[in-house]
Amino acid sequence: MAVIAHKNPQVTVTVVDINEDRIQGWNSDELPVFEPGLLDVVKEARGRNLFFSTAVEAAIADADIIFVSVNTPTKEFGVGKGSAANLMYIEKCARTIARVAKSDKIIVEKSTVPVRTAEFLKQILHAEGSEYQFDIVSNPEFLAEGTAIVDLNNPDRVLIGGDQTVEGKKAVAEVSKLYEAWVPKERILKTNLWSSELSKLTANAFLAQRISSINSISALCERTDADVDEVARAIGMDSRIGSKFLRSSVGFGGSCFQKDILNLVYLCEFFGLPEVADYWRKVVEMNDFQKRRFVGRIMTAMFNTVSGRNLAIFGFAFKKDTNDTRESAAIAVCRDLLEERAILHIYDPRVKKSQIYRDLGFDPDKEDSRVKIVNDPYQAVADCDGLAVLTEWDEFNDLDYSKIFERMRKPAHIFDGRNLLDAERLRQIGFTMHCIGKGETGAAVKPMRRKSDF
Repeated sequence: MAVIAHKNPQVTVTVVDINEDRIQGWNSDELPVFEPGLLDVVKEARGRNLFFSTAVEAAIADADIIFVSVNTPTKEFGVGKGSAANLMYIEKCARTIARVAKSDKIIVEKSTVPVRTAEFLKQILHAEGSEYQFDIVSNPEFLAEGTAIVDLNNPDRVLIGGDQTVEGKKAVAEVSKLYEAWVPKERILKTNLWSSELSKLTANAFLAQRISSINSISALCERTDADVDEVARAIGMDSRIGSKFLRSSVGFGGSCFQKDILNLVYLCEFFGLPEVADYWRKVVEMNDFQKRRFVGRIMTAMFNTVSGRNLAIFGFAFKKDTNDTRESAAIAVCRDLLEERAILHIYDPRVKKSQIYRDLGFDPDKEDSRVKIVNDPYQAVADCDGLAVLTEWDEFNDLDYSKIFERMRKPAHIFDGRNLLDAERLRQIGFTMHCIGKGETGAAVKPMRRKSDF
């Protein structure tokens, strides 16, 4: 919405939320979301044609176009538990819109929603008995956190889906005009509603699939002393495959990938396609396996005993250049290490202490001796036996690792969950390096085992 306001100064954009603290944040210079370049865009448009308010009903009544951008979490109860999307907030929005609308509206699905949510929206809007016309448009978002402003300024495509009726096409055209202020028309893809909704889930599923695929090969690389980065480079140069999303790591995270794949799994099962559901479920299972495997390497290197040992954690956000921790691999890794009674020293340049405590299941208002949150990476490594890099923050490459080595207990282990660091240089300093998809330097190739060995 900030970018749309920035590019369309003649259009009034009002962002509303019932959370007063969040709206106060958007009206300050300490935005609730960290995103490179976002503050500059907000400050340029805020007060001119971009406004943040808790006056939800008044904004709905005044609007011609309403972007519904509420959360659609995975259901934690009932039918579809663990895979289907919970549309409770979508329904609440729809009922509020129908109740307070004083004119015809274009309703834009901006939230990630399952296929045929538009039909659900139509039923709710008309069930309220409103006398006004509501046209539903799907406009899924494909930006990536950490590069969102760059992605929005120069998108690969803008997808807009609508009913293939005269009214539906007019609604699509109105939404398209907002993007035509800066996006070339050939990059604005117009489809029917159902294709647009399914494209969002499918795009995230395909991207996550690539990560899980290369992560599965990383396990084989470690057993055979192949180098996963070299394998990824070799296959990425094939124009049919491409190089993106082939970077092996401790696992993918974020608010979309896992949720959208599980939603796709539920849809496949609902429509009687269990084999397709099983295929996509494996992408999530491989991601979980990669995180467990990473913890397993830490345990093996420390002779299966981390109880009472200090371990430094570099990075808690699910990726660099964001303060978002949703489904972060760091959460699962840290929880498993805490289960083994390790003592964790956690440093992340953007994630707040209270958020880390909440994610790990602790009271954010109380200190806990098992988890120490620090504001300095050199403080984090003091008296630690191992260091795990779990987010690919650029600053981790610029640290003085000779100083870090001096502060750690020996032998000093680094577990690079992002293959971010210069492993050979760190080995020369004295670290024992453990990288994703790479065998230990000088280790002999392990013999293949026969069936009779199991």
